[in-house]
Amino acid sequence: MVNDAFQDTRSRALSVSELNHQARHLLETSFMQVWVEGELSGFSRPSSGHWYFSLKDRNCQIRCAMFRGANQRVRPAPKEGELVRIRGKVTLYENRGDFQIIVEHLEPAGAGALQQAFEALKLKLFNEGLFSTERKKTIPALPRHIGVVTSPTGAAIHDILTVLARRCPGIPVTLYPTAVQGQAATADIVAAIGRAVVHNRADVLIIGRGGGSLEDLWCFNEEAVARAIAACPIATVSAVGHEVDTTIADYVADLRAPTPSAAAEKISPDQSIWLRQLQAISERLQAAMGRQHTALENRLLQLSARLKDPRRSLQEKAQCLDGLDVRLSRAMAQMTQRLHMRTDHLQQRLAMQSPNRQLASASERVLRATTGLNLAIQQALKSRREQLDYTAQTLNLVSPLATLGRGYAIVKDDQGKIVRHAGQLEAGQAISARVASGTVHAQVTSCGQLPRLKGRGL
Repeated sequence: MVNDAFQDTRSRALSVSELNHQARHLLETSFMQVWVEGELSGFSRPSSGHWYFSLKDRNCQIRCAMFRGANQRVRPAPKEGELVRIRGKVTLYENRGDFQIIVEHLEPAGAGALQQAFEALKLKLFNEGLFSTERKKTIPALPRHIGVVTSPTGAAIHDILTVLARRCPGIPVTLYPTAVQGQAATADIVAAIGRAVVHNRADVLIIGRGGGSLEDLWCFNEEAVARAIAACPIATVSAVGHEVDTTIADYVADLRAPTPSAAAEKISPDQSIWLRQLQAISERLQAAMGRQHTALENRLLQLSARLKDPRRSLQEKAQCLDGLDVRLSRAMAQMTQRLHMRTDHLQQRLAMQSPNRQLASASERVLRATTGLNLAIQQALKSRREQLDYTAQTLNLVSPLATLGRGYAIVKDDQGKIVRHAGQLEAGQAISARVASGTVHAQVTSCGQLPRLKGRGL
C-alpha cells in the first residue's frame, strides 16, 4: 500500500514551471495591492529604462521592479539608501523563482503625511463648494491677453511660449514670475495672482509649473493658493506637473490642464485652422464676386444692345428740328397774312362808321334817357308820398297814442310793468300813468273791483 501511494505521488509531480506558475497565481490573488515602506538598496537603471532594486529593513529585504511606464512619473529618481514608500502587486518572477513586487507608485516615505493633509484639505474645500462647476468661469474662446503665473526660469514658461508661438503668436503674454517650490512659494504664488488681478489686462491666467515629487508640488496644495485661485476674477487654468499629477489647484481652477503645454493648447486658437477657414471664406468670396461680375457684365451687354449710338440720336433730333422749323416758318407766314387781312377788314368797317356819328347818336340817346328818367323819378316820388300819407292815416287810427288822445291812459307799477287789473296793485304803491300829453305819477290809496281807480290826476 505504501509503495502504491509513493508510486502515485511520483506520477503527479509538478514541473518547476508549473510550481512557479501556481505560486505566482497564489501570490497575485492573495495580495491585490500593498503599500510597503523600506530603504532602497541595489538600485539599477539599465538601458531599457526599467528600475530594479531591493527594499529592506533591519531584518529582511524584497526584490522590486518598476517598469518604464510607471517610473517616468517619479521625479526626481530615487537614490541609493533613501527611505521610500511603494505601492504595487506581489508576484513571483517565474524564470528565477524570485519573490518580488511590481511597483506602480514610488514616493519618499514622508509623503504619507502629506497625502493625508492633501485629502483633508480637498474634502474641506469640496464641502465649501470651491470645486463646484457652477462657480467656474468660462474660458474665452479667443483670449485678448494671456497671463502666466510660474517660474521665469522653469521649463513651464518655455513650453507655454513655444506652443503659443506655434498656434497663435498674435496673442500678447504677460509673465507674473513666482517661486513654484519651497517654503516661500505659497505666498509668492498668491502675490503673483494678486498682481495679475490688479494689472487687469489678462482675460485668462495659466497657473502652474513642471512635474516633480509631491513635496515639489506641495505649494499648489496649500489652502492660501486654492483660495486665491477661487477668488480670482480672471478665468484660471491650472497646469501643474505631468499628466498624472493632481493638486488642489487643479480642482479649484476654472479649467485643469495636465501639463503647461496642454494649457497653452487648450486656451489658444489654432491659427492654421483659422487660416484654413479664412482661405475657405476667401474662396467663397472670390466665387461670389466672380458670379456678381459675370451677372453685371451680362447686364451691361444687354443695356449696351438696347442703347443707341448718341450720334444717330442727335442726327434724328436735328432732322426733326429742321422739320419743325419749316412748319413754324410756314405757320408764321400764314398767320401774318391772316392778320393783314383782318386789319384791312377792320379799317374798312371803321371808315364806314365814323366816330363822330356814333358820338352824336349816343348823345341823343343819353338826353332822351335823362328826360325819361326825371319823369319816372317824379312819378315814383308822387306815388310814394300818396302811399305814405295813406299808411300814416291808417297807422294813426290804430296807434295807442290816438287812443290816449281819446282820454285813455296806460298805467304801470313801480317796477315798470303795465297794470291790467286792480289785483296787481296794493294800497300805498306808487304808479305812473301815460296819457296823451305826458306821464302822471300817483300813489294807490285803495284797491278794489271798481270800474275806475280814484286818485290824483286820474
